[in-house]
Amino acid sequence: MTRTNQHPPRNQASPVDASSVLAWMTADPDAVTVLDVRTPGEFETRHITGSFNLPLHLVGEHAAALAARLDRKVVLVCQSGVRADQARQRLAAVGMANLHVLTGGVDGYAQAGGTVTTGRSRWAMERQVRMVAGGLVLLGVLTSRLTSFTLILSGGIGAGLAVSALTDTCTMARLLGKLPYNRAGQPGDQALLDRLPAGPAS
Repeated sequence: MTRTNQHPPRNQASPVDASSVLAWMTADPDAVTVLDVRTPGEFETRHITGSFNLPLHLVGEHAAALAARLDRKVVLVCQSGVRADQARQRLAAVGMANLHVLTGGVDGYAQAGGTVTTGRSRWAMERQVRMVAGGLVLLGVLTSRLTSFTLILSGGIGAGLAVSALTDTCTMARLLGKLPYNRAGQPGDQALLDRLPAGPAS
């Protein structure tokens, strides 16, 4: 009889709840790195105390270097879990193991009793995308009698959202992430990378 392997691959997604992350950080905070893949603006608004900010696009650009640098449990965090899982996929693609996606995001962590740091309030990226997409579609409908171009614009936005859902990516979010509003005085890509812990956990 053929036996099936009941153990998932080392780089398979491993969702983790806030209570487990709290337990890990209490037992040995140096053995786990919490990596927040939201924009610097979102991170400034509210983040898990002790976490490190590295926006999703930097995770993709420096995946191999991160895999070599972070030899410990890595908990990936965003608002809804979508960007955190995208980061997990990019890191897993270069062979990185021990990756965990935090369920519930920062809000769930706070509700579980975890400590969070709060700063200047900014809209979450998902909310910004909904606002911009909805506003463009509404503009297209309201001005459709003046020019047919706005109907094409509305159709393009709808098609873009459909593609975003099918591919689990969001071009609009990437573009919005480059705005000064979302960068919050970001010190630079290399500075963000240099802040990460180096070497294996002690």
